[in-house]
Amino acid sequence: MGKFGAAVILGLSVQAASAACAPDTVELRSVSGAVMRFSVELADDAAERELGLMNRDRMAKSAGMLFAYPEPHHVYFWMKNTLIPLDMVFADAAGQVVQVHSNAVPMDETPIDGGDGVTFVLEINGGLAARLGLTKGAVMR
Repeated sequence: MGKFGAAVILGLSVQAASAACAPDTVELRSVSGAVMRFSVELADDAAERELGLMNRDRMAKSAGMLFAYPEPHHVYFWMKNTLIPLDMVFADAAGQVVQVHSNAVPMDETPIDGGDGVTFVLEINGGLAARLGLTKGAVMR
């Protein structure tokens, strides 16, 4: 895991790595420079990543789930047992957004290909990424 990955994990743990972000916050800076903050749940082990946001019927607008992997790799996601539409923001170890998948369909088990070199995936409410201008090239920290 790169320096960014370690910082995100530490920043989301009880001991915050950065005073700029609360321990449970992910900050995204769009290509245009707009800054958005999300209160997140951290899924950083296999069991938490497998469960994800399944069986939830709502999520606050500024909330999300951050999936963190120990090493960059090729990821696939699906919407099995997920009741709400989600946007998936895929980022590399440096926090660079490499792909955004918008409005994943609830309960759809079709694999969503996040691509290679992914270390972090932020799931937020469906449609929010487009409304906020989140695209490839944004930065996550």
